Amino acid sequence: MLRQTRGVHARSALFDLYGDHLLARGGSAPVAGLIRMLEPLGISGPAVRTAVSRMVAQGWLEPEDGGAVYRATERARVRLDEAGARIYRTGTENWDGCWHLRILDPIADRGRRERVRTQLRFHGLAPVNESTWVTPRHSAEADRLLAEEQVAAVALSSTDAGPPQRLLAAYDVDALAAAYDDWRNDAVRRTADAPARGDDRTAFVVRSELVHSWRMFLFRDPGLPTALLPADWPGYTAAAFFDEHADRLLPAARRFVDGCLSATLASTGTTPTNGASR
Repeated sequence: MLRQTRGVHARSALFDLYGDHLLARGGSAPVAGLIRMLEPLGISGPAVRTAVSRMVAQGWLEPEDGGAVYRATERARVRLDEAGARIYRTGTENWDGCWHLRILDPIADRGRRERVRTQLRFHGLAPVNESTWVTPRHSAEADRLLAEEQVAAVALSSTDAGPPQRLLAAYDVDALAAAYDDWRNDAVRRTADAPARGDDRTAFVVRSELVHSWRMFLFRDPGLPTALLPADWPGYTAAAFFDEHADRLLPAARRFVDGCLSATLASTGTTPTNGASR
């Protein structure tokens, strides 16, 4: 088993699985198939079932066929589509020079405060101070989060916000650059012997680890505009490496997913939704 696999939690692995494979297959899968697909990542059946139950309670999944099949909710589809666009950078650069700030009212409850902070980071915002968050890209999901959490906030958007380096410092760009270098060095080791075809299970594991570790940058980098970054930004090299190997391993990973769903159908009689993944 590869090193990173031991660090993947069931809930995160399910988000990755739905976003990377299952949405394009209709967005649903039998729970037995989910267990079969996540077993190579070292995630047990009971852990998968517990994570599925929690994701249902949180509004990310909904049961079908008496609970034998779980479908991504509309809320999950929006979240996964947004994450996918950032992971695979399907949006356009075209930064208009506008910074978007949200000045939050104090949140007294510590647990709620940390939950909001974590989700704001996921949506690409970074803290200038305890109350003020900034992003170079507007996020409707971040505003929806604040509304759902009933957090009052002042919203400001301006091309005159600054100084730019003070706002950019909220992302700790030096640490982010080092993190990209570290990620690429580790990813080179991981993918060195990963097959492009033949061993579908290994390809699925390595690609899942690659996507999962790359996905962590969603909490640190909103896709900072080229105009704000140095020409030798290590994020460019890391992104090119990710694209190359995610694409290289995709056909075999896709075959593994299809095989798991077909095997589940054969053993349970549950009909999976077919389709092509990213």
